[in-house]
Amino acid sequence: MASKRCAVGFWITTALFAIHMTFTAYAQLKLPQVAAAFTHLGFPSYFRVELSWAKFAGVIALLVPVIPSWIKEWAYAGFAITVVSAVIAHLAVGDGPAAWGWAVGAGVLLGMSYTFWSCSQKV
Repeated sequence: MASKRCAVGFWITTALFAIHMTFTAYAQLKLPQVAAAFTHLGFPSYFRVELSWAKFAGVIALLVPVIPSWIKEWAYAGFAITVVSAVIAHLAVGDGPAAWGWAVGAGVLLGMSYTFWSCSQKV
């Protein structure tokens, strides 16, 4: 029963996290206002593109079951660094919760996804 709970929890939280990361990656590549937000944070344009493609790769790593667990671990680590860095960047320029709240929400989903994934690996 615990393994089923872990699996269901993993897929729900990971799907929500993946939707969020996929949307932000797309927005970073296609929406001018998101590109302007990166400039506001002090990041170069090439970093926005690089980060977007890394997010797409990380989402694939988390969602595809046959991906080895060590790659999933690196994807989780990369997303954790991304989320923490986003919060720090927004706070550093004085942005309010409307700007950094999305990163905090993503971090919560990421933590839940990782917890459920770890639980399912132990069963």
